[in-house]
Amino acid sequence: MKADVVGIGACVADTLITLPRFPKEDTKLRALSNLTAGVGHAATGILAAAQLGISTGFIGNLADDGGGKFLLSDFSRFGVNTDCVYVKNGYRSFTSSVWLSSEAKTRTCVFDKGDLPSLVLLDADKEAVRSAKVLMVDGNELDAAVEAAKVAKESGTVVLYDCGGLYEGVEKLLALTDVMIPSAEFAMGHTGKGSIAEAAVSLMETYRPSVVVVTDGKRGGLCYDGKEMTPYPIYPAEVVDSNGAGDVFHGAFAAGLVKGYDHIKCCHFASAVSALKCNGTGARDSVPDFETVKKYMKENGYDL
Repeated sequence: MKADVVGIGACVADTLITLPRFPKEDTKLRALSNLTAGVGHAATGILAAAQLGISTGFIGNLADDGGGKFLLSDFSRFGVNTDCVYVKNGYRSFTSSVWLSSEAKTRTCVFDKGDLPSLVLLDADKEAVRSAKVLMVDGNELDAAVEAAKVAKESGTVVLYDCGGLYEGVEKLLALTDVMIPSAEFAMGHTGKGSIAEAAVSLMETYRPSVVVVTDGKRGGLCYDGKEMTPYPIYPAEVVDSNGAGDVFHGAFAAGLVKGYDHIKCCHFASAVSALKCNGTGARDSVPDFETVKKYMKENGYDL
């Protein structure tokens, strides 16, 4: 497999149910819509990068059930290379059910992780990492991600870690990370600090990545390279569905790296792509193409 950005991590089949409002317990409420969509941090990230014109590929196991078949077809639909995706017979896919409140503009998620076996890297997988420009990981498939990150470090491939879940053992992956992009919750939870700025400094001092980019939802975020602490904004959006916005941010950041942007420009680019994604339903179908993002950013005072 030859791709500029390859991903290892969660790959989930979502059922998105849009509601006028969240129902009270033990009542009935008619849905406004029902949609099956693919999600997962690294998986959605590489799909976002693909939509932005970057060659991408996924390394992982999928089940041969309905969820797995949908996820495999979704990769193909977006042009993601699946040479290193392995379909396993007799297993249950990672699935989730997401309720989207039109009134509150919020979401509630219930998930089932399934029972797929852990990913074990093959020689073809390692070669895909060596030939890539960016390896995206998200803390899922941790052992394989750590092994892949070691291969990446040896070959000059940038390791971008979407730090969202406070999983046991993530410090092994953090220590191999070049571009560390934690949520505010992860950054403060992992470090025990009371602010995202303090957490960014702590993460930099402990793990020595090239950059720490903390995402902080509606407040935007900050970028810290060990010397300068630079905030970046959110871009305006008519929020229809925020599900997957963080994953899209990471994929857009990876795309920005491949395009040669510096870290601050990557932050603005990723923030804009994430905002545009929120204008539509689904973590993937609403990701814009590059020209749309470029025009939108110019309209909002930022030239790429």
